[in-house]
Amino acid sequence: MSLLNIVIPGDYPQQIAGSSQLKRLANYGEVILHADLPLNRNEQVNRVLDADIIINTRGIVKWEKEILSRLPKLKMISTCSIGTDMIDLKYARESGIVVSNQPGRTSYVVAEHIFGLMFALAKRTSLQTSYVKNGKWIRLENMLLKGKTLGIIGTGNIGSNMARLARAIGMKVIAWTFNPSKTLVSEIGVEYVEFDELLKQSDVISLHVNLSEKTKHLIGSEQISKMKDGALLINGGRGGLINTEALINALNSEKLGGAGLDVFDQEPIPKDHPLLGCENVVLTPHMADQTLEGIESLNEGAVDNVIAYLQGNPINVC
Repeated sequence: MSLLNIVIPGDYPQQIAGSSQLKRLANYGEVILHADLPLNRNEQVNRVLDADIIINTRGIVKWEKEILSRLPKLKMISTCSIGTDMIDLKYARESGIVVSNQPGRTSYVVAEHIFGLMFALAKRTSLQTSYVKNGKWIRLENMLLKGKTLGIIGTGNIGSNMARLARAIGMKVIAWTFNPSKTLVSEIGVEYVEFDELLKQSDVISLHVNLSEKTKHLIGSEQISKMKDGALLINGGRGGLINTEALINALNSEKLGGAGLDVFDQEPIPKDHPLLGCENVVLTPHMADQTLEGIESLNEGAVDNVIAYLQGNPINVC
């Protein structure tokens, strides 16, 4: 078997650079790693023009039809992620490009982070920290989560683990999803309800569905208007699940009690983005799986997928 070109087109912030997992590819091809992000589309294309395989470590590096059409040698894309919204999957399939992701691989790591966002938001830690730093000793009411209702939208691997964590601290968990799970009902005690009913009943709502044409702006002004006054909204899925303008209006009017976000409709979020001026928000830079364990697990999975493909048994094909 001739050696292949395996290219990592933009590994910033660092994900796979320095990982021992890359040594496993030595017998299959030359690994070329770019530690910085491409400045534009032309640079992105030039970096992978001779690539047989791409390991995409950062979702900010996107593979749209216009770019993929300029890569005649490309045979496979392996992602260091669960999501695949950075890739035009339809065009990839039509072009015979195999795309492999890592469904569920770091689901507990991500769920733990989202659970932490919920706690931080309920206890107003970000807001109170800013007050204390500015010499303000202010008593604010926090939310006791025990006995409150968590509404989970999307009960795949991450949503399911979020449900388990919430039940462990005494929350009632209701859910809506495209594919209800009997296991969650019987083993965890999750109750599936209609979408609008979830909006009305929940004290906290956590989003865990994939971003698609069906789910873009799943939460907008109409949906927020049906939520409880003072409800908390958590998003660890994709920024496009929420209409950001509607979210900002709801936060500023205090219709919502706060928002915990790991994802945004613009990433990195601009310094002058109006969301940054909202008070009770807890924000992290799309890094819910970025623990030492999570990072190495994703690196291992990306390399596993490449090797499985090269051995003729591709796995996790989207």
